[in-house]
Amino acid sequence: MQRVFNGSTPKTGGNSALLGDMTLEHSLRAHPFTFGLPEDQMRELAGLASRAAFAPDEVVIADGQRSKACYLLLDGSVAVELSTPRLTVCVQVVGAGGMFGWSAFLEEQDTLFQVRARERTTVLRLDGERLAAACYAQPEMAAELLRRTLRVVAGRVKATEAIFAQFCGVKV
Repeated sequence: MQRVFNGSTPKTGGNSALLGDMTLEHSLRAHPFTFGLPEDQMRELAGLASRAAFAPDEVVIADGQRSKACYLLLDGSVAVELSTPRLTVCVQVVGAGGMFGWSAFLEEQDTLFQVRARERTTVLRLDGERLAAACYAQPEMAAELLRRTLRVVAGRVKATEAIFAQFCGVKV
């Protein structure tokens, strides 16, 4: 069951340096994905963000689903998995400071992988539709966010290649 928190930080019991008693905007400023963005862009993103928490083993994004948000991990971790009725393969583990749900930047893009919380996980959720509108309105912000997202995508591709190579018996 997903719980969404808007505004102030809930007490979570986690010990991540990204959580503490920070407000939503402070958490956004401290996150590696958004760190160093100009003040106006940070304010814009803070207006699109909400906190969400996921329980252990909760599916955050189901395979075949369109991602409706980008998620910035504050505490906990998720597994990016390829899941079939017979087998589930973990492609990558993403922990605090990471990002997933990047396909929300793309229109009509279904996901192949599912994302599942490995433990109690707290994220900042950036609404994809509103984020796309903000990017159209602010091309400089769009270019910077897409550049940062491309690094995340490259990491996911590299992790997928490594898993595929292992299945084929290739040492990586």
